[in-house]
Amino acid sequence: MGAEPRQSRRTARTLRACALGAAGLLLAGCASMPDRGEIRPVQASQGVDSQVRVFGVPPADRASPQEIIDGFLEAMTSDDPQLQTARKYLTEEAAKNWKPGSAVTVLSAGLDRVSVPGEKDPAAPRFRVTGKMLATVDERSAYQPETSDRRYEEFLQLTQEDKQWRIATPPSSLVLSESDFQRIYMPVNKYYFAGATLVADPVYVRQRSDPDSRMDPTTQTVKSLLAGPSKWLGPVVTSSFPTGTELREGTKSLSYDGQNTLRVPLNDKADNVAEPACRKMATQLLYTVKDLTGSRVDRVELVRADGKSVLCQITEAAAAVVANRPLSPGHQYYVDNENRLQRMSLDPNREEQQDAAAAVPGPLSGNPPFKVGSAAVAYDEKRAAVVSEDEHGLYVVNLTTAGPMPAPLLTAKGFKPAGLTAPTWDAAGDLWIADQDPQNPTLWRLPGGAGTPERVEVSGLNGARITGLKASPDGVRMALLLQSKGRNNLFIGRIERPDAKGDGSVVSVRELRPAAPQLADVTAMSWAPRGRLLVVGRESGGVVQARYMLADGSMVGAGLPGATGLEAVAASEDERKPVVAYSKEDGIVWLPPGAQWRTVAAGGRAPVYPG
Repeated sequence: MGAEPRQSRRTARTLRACALGAAGLLLAGCASMPDRGEIRPVQASQGVDSQVRVFGVPPADRASPQEIIDGFLEAMTSDDPQLQTARKYLTEEAAKNWKPGSAVTVLSAGLDRVSVPGEKDPAAPRFRVTGKMLATVDERSAYQPETSDRRYEEFLQLTQEDKQWRIATPPSSLVLSESDFQRIYMPVNKYYFAGATLVADPVYVRQRSDPDSRMDPTTQTVKSLLAGPSKWLGPVVTSSFPTGTELREGTKSLSYDGQNTLRVPLNDKADNVAEPACRKMATQLLYTVKDLTGSRVDRVELVRADGKSVLCQITEAAAAVVANRPLSPGHQYYVDNENRLQRMSLDPNREEQQDAAAAVPGPLSGNPPFKVGSAAVAYDEKRAAVVSEDEHGLYVVNLTTAGPMPAPLLTAKGFKPAGLTAPTWDAAGDLWIADQDPQNPTLWRLPGGAGTPERVEVSGLNGARITGLKASPDGVRMALLLQSKGRNNLFIGRIERPDAKGDGSVVSVRELRPAAPQLADVTAMSWAPRGRLLVVGRESGGVVQARYMLADGSMVGAGLPGATGLEAVAASEDERKPVVAYSKEDGIVWLPPGAQWRTVAAGGRAPVYPG
């Protein structure tokens, strides 16, 4: 079957009906689709509100092969239970065996489809559907951006069943455009432990009941948590739940009582868990659900398989102790116009902050001959790692006692602008820095911030040079600015710390993945609350702006108002702390919650929070 001329096409019937649940309204949505013609795009729903429910329309009697293909592709975007309408476009056998819920293919736009000859019977209707790959969501609900120009391609074979055309070979996964994906799915964080620290693991769940399981979003998220961490994060985190732990059979929703307590019934795999492990399990659940529902949950109760007896419970305050989250920072820091390290305590309740800054104590106080180029302060704020203004030497100084400047712990091969990057501390107390020497670019780690520098292997650099880095507050991820072909792109790597195995293994950074694929150039970044990133950059052909982004590279979040001209930015894991930034025009500025940008110092650069 070849492509038929455009002149013979006719307008197809409406392919979707939408229901706006909050208002109880039925809306008529029209998708005019030609049932004949050459290669053409099957457009996704554009700008559909996330509260709008979309339902497919079943195939018409004696529908043409083209109408069957177009109707099926549209019905895949629906909210029908078990995707019942989409299955009506399939043969009986294909409908019974089709399991699209195990994975999702996300395309940058809609699908193109074209008629091609059949494999066994050239006259049988067969269509090739293609589209530009944006990402995939795997069986663990984890999002993975597509890093190449690979295109999606599948062949849909049609056959006649009871004198009606039906699809015998449906796609192996759910296939959605980016706009439909964002309408149907939402990002959430699951939480696991790396050592004693809780770590966010971003995944996607359905915004409403899942068509296959009929679980609501909270229950979907808890089910995903119990199934274990994503493949990417799995090598560096653990779950406190015993292997095989699941929700009690038949659980479709989880309920809250009048005291905002969430009861979670588990199967018998968890019935005999000891109290300490149970409290860690409950902590994982509380942070996961709280991240999903905001401030609704104050307590989590784990219920045994009998559905009655409580295994253990934990409050929000107790979970905070178990989670071992980073301390709220006491100060913000920056380098002033005289190359001195300054610290400040910004108070959102005060309009003016000009007197908030003062020189840090210790060897860097007063007017020392040492000129600071960049700095990083340890989480306990007792030490600072500083790089000299010429980017040649790295020093670690004590911020609690006076004394002379110590000797450098690391010396770069070159000088500015090919010297050392700004350093960063991780949650384990190790110090990281990169040497930008064009002949031998290297990532270094100083154990405990005082040990002999160790060269760190970074897999996946592919010739790019590290121009900036920032360890995550949880200590298991490293954000890297990589320069290639004159542009900086943002990647996230997994920090792997081998246990004491005696095999000579060293700490490494593995499996780099793009964290801001939507941006053509990234100029600055910082970790932000709940495992997100605050990124300064620009889209292709756009202007520089600052936006929150998910660390898996899946979505551009809210932007900072009026954040034009920023060249450096710093955020804290504590959401109550303001964003601090550097602008060439205004100097050091900060953004109090719910307010406008304010100036702290007319001069200065390189603002940082501890870390």
